[in-house]
Amino acid sequence: MASVTLKGIKKSYTKDVTVIKGVDLQIKDGEFVVFVGPSGCGKSTLLRMIAGLEDITEGELMIGDALANDVHASKRGIAMVFQSYALYPHMSVYDNMAFSLKLAGADKAEIDKRVQRAAEILQITHLLERKPKALSGGQRQRVAIGRAIVREPQVFLFDEPLSNLDASLRLNMRVELSKLHADLKTTMIYVTHDQVEAMTLADRIVVFNAGVVQQVGSPLEMYENPANLFVAGFLGSPKMNLLEAQLVGVENGLAVVRLPKGITVRAAVDASRATAGSKVTLGVRPEHIQLATEGDVGIPARVDLVEHLGDIVLAYVEIPGVNDILAVKLPGHYTNLKRGDAVRLVFPETSALVFDEAGLAFKRTV
Repeated sequence: MASVTLKGIKKSYTKDVTVIKGVDLQIKDGEFVVFVGPSGCGKSTLLRMIAGLEDITEGELMIGDALANDVHASKRGIAMVFQSYALYPHMSVYDNMAFSLKLAGADKAEIDKRVQRAAEILQITHLLERKPKALSGGQRQRVAIGRAIVREPQVFLFDEPLSNLDASLRLNMRVELSKLHADLKTTMIYVTHDQVEAMTLADRIVVFNAGVVQQVGSPLEMYENPANLFVAGFLGSPKMNLLEAQLVGVENGLAVVRLPKGITVRAAVDASRATAGSKVTLGVRPEHIQLATEGDVGIPARVDLVEHLGDIVLAYVEIPGVNDILAVKLPGHYTNLKRGDAVRLVFPETSALVFDEAGLAFKRTV
């Protein structure tokens, strides 16, 4: 096992085209780190640079205590699992998993020991004599992962390995990958555009956009305290409601912001660095919005769409004068809610976030 350290890593294809714009990151030994972001943000390129499949334009890559910039991919102690399974169709599962060890000249007993151990971990021992065409998608992905395990690498790299699987298999494979990390205790770096995979698998998440790291932290930390508007809008399903507003001022330690039509909302954030009258963005997650009960004032709104999902109800509502449609996540017992209903919304001050004109979050005070 080994740590991975990136210092000022950049990747340029031409003088005017820089896709990785200076990444500084410390990945601890045995940590499961997920790179997440939209397509084209640079996450897979950075993974390929760590693997040695892309040259590093600038900066230092350390694997363990060794500088790896100029070390050949085969010598870095890394195993990579790709989106495509890339199995040899004419070989059995056993031979696919053993192939790299045979090329490296390992003796037959050692090869068999490693293949059998990997197959046992992945619960594919009964498939070792089959050819890839006789396997399901999930089984093929297990074989691809097994092929990486037998190499006993210092670091595992995963490049969107579950993208080709259906929803049910992705769920099962996420569970398997979590178990695998717990069993092997090896450093793992995982790339995905799927925020659910990121939230469920990672010890820490690294959010990318346009070749720049936006924020690094634990899944819960990122979800509850996004550093900026991009992270706030990217993590969460449905995504955070983001509403244009104006900062009125600070009262009793609470930021007071005004929405269109004179609607005011209070948020437990420190907005002392901003001036009254400045443009801000109010952020509230769908599950934090409440429907007013008797005695609550609330913000008048109208229901545009209701999705009954069993355990929860998703309501999409419109506040008169506010252009954005808000998503509201409610408990499943709201079965009578329907399109056209008049409701009143409550934004709890301890859950609301406020972002300044540059898109940076004000610090929570609770």
